[in-house]
Amino acid sequence: MARKIMITCAVTGGGAGTRDKNPAVPVTPEEIAASALEAHAAGAAIVHIHVRDPETTGRSMELAHYAEVKERIEAAGADVIINLTTGPGATFVPGDDDPQIGGPGSNLTTPEIRTRHIEALRPEVCSLDVATMNFGANVFLNLPRHLSEMAATIKSSGVTPELECFDAGHIELAKYMIKQGDLEGPGLFQLCLGIPWGAPATVQTMAYMRDQLPDGALWSAFGISRFQMPMVAAAVLLGGQVRVGLEDNLYIEYGVLAPSNAALVEKAANIIRLMGEDIASPDDARAMIGLGK
Repeated sequence: MARKIMITCAVTGGGAGTRDKNPAVPVTPEEIAASALEAHAAGAAIVHIHVRDPETTGRSMELAHYAEVKERIEAAGADVIINLTTGPGATFVPGDDDPQIGGPGSNLTTPEIRTRHIEALRPEVCSLDVATMNFGANVFLNLPRHLSEMAATIKSSGVTPELECFDAGHIELAKYMIKQGDLEGPGLFQLCLGIPWGAPATVQTMAYMRDQLPDGALWSAFGISRFQMPMVAAAVLLGGQVRVGLEDNLYIEYGVLAPSNAALVEKAANIIRLMGEDIASPDDARAMIGLGK
């Protein structure tokens, strides 16, 4: 019997300059919502949402932008699961003159500010990055006590956290938080592979991280850039769910820019079907995650 695989589409992210590299990257709330709806129509059960500043095209934490995206998706009557990020607000770049003070590019802020849109909008799912690491040239900083505060707000808002882990030690921290009661087990995990300088996007790494998860955990995985589609196949093979989207990869094939998020979802869906599995609907995904219980 075919296994149903849920596809998450990470619609835009907040990476600087990605709109310049691929004009299909959505920026305004209207564009982000429209792209999310197209991805859902192509087979995505979940849409993972960042918002951007419509003027600069860079990352934003503006509550009004999150609210507009969510309202536009819901107004269209789509039953897709909305997953709002809590990642912004964790970037730290030490200043040149005083490394204790953040320099240009830092946006480190409080757990309260990073989760205020979750408390206000109460999506079904939100991300929680259980990770402190070198993230490219910057530091991605998520202190355990900050994660505990964010987890408490997420729980009190009735939202299910997706635990984003970029290396094996992050899984151990998530397991500790489950043991301490900060998070409910066995958990919904996203294995994030290929990000400099996290775990590499290889089948071996994915299998190892899968084996460190709590018994019974539901997990998904993705690779960035040229590893996006190979990691789709690997996740299906290893028993997981998948994520694709313009947040993680700008190309549909070597040297060819992806025309849309929907095109990436369609390619992932084709891989899943060619491997003999089926595509999960949003209601299938809700049952798998345990939403609405």
